[in-house]
Amino acid sequence: MFDTISMIGLGYIGLPTATLFASRRKKVIGVDINQHTVDTINQGKIHIVEPELDMLVQAAVTAGNLRATTKPEPAEAFLIAVPTPFTDGHKPDLSFIEAAAQAIAPVLAKGNLVILESTSPVGTTEKLAEWLAQARPDLSFPQQAAEAADIQIAYCPERVLPGRVVHELVSNDRVIGGMTRTATYMAAALYKIFVAGDLVATNARTAEMCKLTENSFRDVNIAFANELSMICDKLSINVWELIALANRHPRVNILQPGAGVGGHCIAVDPWFIVDTTPDEARIIRTAREVNDHKPEWVLHKVKAAIVDVLAKKPGSTMADIKVACLGLAFKPDIDDLRESPALEITQHIVQLGCKVMAVEPNIKALPGKMTSSNLGLTVLEDALGNADVVCVLVKHKPFIEAVEGVRRHSQVIDAAGLFA
Repeated sequence: MFDTISMIGLGYIGLPTATLFASRRKKVIGVDINQHTVDTINQGKIHIVEPELDMLVQAAVTAGNLRATTKPEPAEAFLIAVPTPFTDGHKPDLSFIEAAAQAIAPVLAKGNLVILESTSPVGTTEKLAEWLAQARPDLSFPQQAAEAADIQIAYCPERVLPGRVVHELVSNDRVIGGMTRTATYMAAALYKIFVAGDLVATNARTAEMCKLTENSFRDVNIAFANELSMICDKLSINVWELIALANRHPRVNILQPGAGVGGHCIAVDPWFIVDTTPDEARIIRTAREVNDHKPEWVLHKVKAAIVDVLAKKPGSTMADIKVACLGLAFKPDIDDLRESPALEITQHIVQLGCKVMAVEPNIKALPGKMTSSNLGLTVLEDALGNADVVCVLVKHKPFIEAVEGVRRHSQVIDAAGLFA
């Protein structure tokens, strides 16, 4: 049924998904607007950090099953995995999805399947169908012809953990939300090519809400842990010990607090629910506000440590202070900086006027937006040897391995539980 598959968007989800289809000897055409991304993939290399992916991409490109381009080409199935950020006021930005629709519309043909994978507000799949219908009035779509539509459309979100994407795309259950029963059937047949988990059928709106619900559930639970950490700090209680003790209760499972919440999902998706149902989503909104506040709280702790250092160094100014920020990624052992609270905190520390040494073992260079004469990427040993203040923002493995060296520093703020 599906010999040629097109993946629109070759990022952290699109590239692994395209590669898994290609590893099953399907012809896959990857589409991305970034020429560097396209060129890198066509060389059999990857532009992101994800275990196992580099070998799979190299094998798929070498075998001729995976090819990248900047312009969509005809295929039997089109999967869209593009960003869905929010604008000011936490309003969903669907412009990338609309652009993807406009890009694939000219090459659509009767019998094609279009699947939206991007995490989206409820109703986005229907908007995608409308955009495609407007661009291709010569074809029929589910909102017009239901089961008899020329083009079938479904929503099928991923649910994977960075660092385990390849494994979880295969093993995790998948929610299949078609706009019609035919679309659901076609989408299930497509994912069965490589998914070993269950393929669970529902409608598009429920599938959209399911993805948002999963990430909002995580966000609410993390907010409880983050709020608890701030309460314990005020009461001079070790929050890590407290959580370990509380979790010995058979029905209690408190998560670990951190510097905030980042990434392209948990830090963003709950706002889609809040935007759609602002009067009802009270707990979800509050959780987002708690987690968004945590970086400010960490920054306050850093400022207090700097004041303490200045008090012990008469004549010193802020320009003389060196702060080491350990970790920039949004979670341990990945290179993904999207919506990273560690990145946000580091940028604010730079704005204080002190010198900042960023230690992020998973990247080779700082992103362009972090260009500053007061900021540099360095190795852990140099940071610990020269910093007046050390701020642990992410619990990377190299930091765990060097925990005793970090612990010996006289001024450490541990926002990631390195010493837990």
